[in-house]
Amino acid sequence: MVDRGLLTLEQLKDEAAAGRIDTVLIVIPDMQGRLQGKRLSARFFLEEVAGHGSEGCNYLLAVDVDMNTVDGYAMSSWERGYGDFVMRPDLSTLRRIPWHEGTAMVFADLEWGAEASHGADVVAAPRQILRRQLDRLAQRGWTAYVGTELEFIVYQESYEEAWNRRYQDLTPANQYNVDYSVLGTSRVEPLLRRIRNGMDGAGMYVESAKGECNLGQHEIAFRYADALTSCDNHALYKTGAKEIAAQAGMSITYMAKPNEREGNSCHIHISLRSDDGTPLLAGDGPYGLSPLGEHFIAGQLACIRDFTLLYAPNINSYKRYAPGSFAPTAIKWGLDNRTCALRLVGHGPSLRIENRVPGGDVNPYLAVAALVAAGLHGIESGLPLEEPFTGNAYASDAEQVRPALREAYEDWCKSSLAREAFGDEVVEHYANNARVELDAYDRAITDWELFRGFERL
Repeated sequence: MVDRGLLTLEQLKDEAAAGRIDTVLIVIPDMQGRLQGKRLSARFFLEEVAGHGSEGCNYLLAVDVDMNTVDGYAMSSWERGYGDFVMRPDLSTLRRIPWHEGTAMVFADLEWGAEASHGADVVAAPRQILRRQLDRLAQRGWTAYVGTELEFIVYQESYEEAWNRRYQDLTPANQYNVDYSVLGTSRVEPLLRRIRNGMDGAGMYVESAKGECNLGQHEIAFRYADALTSCDNHALYKTGAKEIAAQAGMSITYMAKPNEREGNSCHIHISLRSDDGTPLLAGDGPYGLSPLGEHFIAGQLACIRDFTLLYAPNINSYKRYAPGSFAPTAIKWGLDNRTCALRLVGHGPSLRIENRVPGGDVNPYLAVAALVAAGLHGIESGLPLEEPFTGNAYASDAEQVRPALREAYEDWCKSSLAREAFGDEVVEHYANNARVELDAYDRAITDWELFRGFERL
């Protein structure tokens, strides 16, 4: 079945000539997985950008979450003059954006535009980081298939009102736990339906929507696809859902832990297939695994701590990890066991591993790149797989998921596995991103401090 939202270049020309599309968004995912880019006239895109690319300031991969220029990045700085890189459109991603009138969108890969390095990849760009890991699979004739399960919380207030309230006393779209509740989710169905239909119109395969545990918490699921397509879809969906919520006068957050109840997770499912479509993780061994599948999972376990920074990139990410929260604390794998960091699900062709460490704030490109790199480490090293954990992993004495960004940053910086898989430039770039966040947090005066100390200390 052809995804009706996707466009060829010729179809875009026809739509532009008929006046049905007048704007083309060219976008890149930044370090946080957000979409950054430009709105171009359709005519300009077709005549100039489709074949040659468009320029953008290289500070887009060297700023903090507030878009402040910060020190410490080798690729971009005041000393280097904050030049441009080239956004080269990936025309296979061209699609309609139904929730914006007359609009199409295309993802771009980043290249250097300066004479000395013209045309070279920007190696620390998230899409390029993932592409390099997928190229390692392709050299073996393998493809990674991925599905991401992204949770969010809906509030009745607009983003502007939430800002003005300093994100206090917001009204969740549901007042009680609506996990799997048809009645409870019907209260939010007008918004969820708009999001589902919008994503379908943008070329995605929507599977379902369901309520979750936190107040106003929901999840929309999409069919798995090859890893790069799934990450592009994830990034577009996350942006688009916020935009559609804003159009309805509401707001959505994907924060990993926006309050004291259950956090927003992003469980990532991954499997491998050969070029002829043969599943590679499934086999005749224990638990339905092939020897390669056993090594793949063993690699995930071995690399979780080294790669946690790519699964949990923010201060807030680590507040999800609490016993009995459905967010993992134990670095164990289990058979359909949601208390473990890694959960083996499916059987035969559908057999796959689910990594439960990432939260809703994850950058999918970096997390999936880490999953592939970890699996390849296990395969190339022939790592043996420990027995699956049974029972409540929260109550086990297993090695624990890192409790805070500072520890994950330290693991990342000293990791020979990270440097071998991603290269020094990527390691240093994302280490600096973590340092920037830690420094900003260390300087901040929080509401917790004010409430505890303003009068009573």
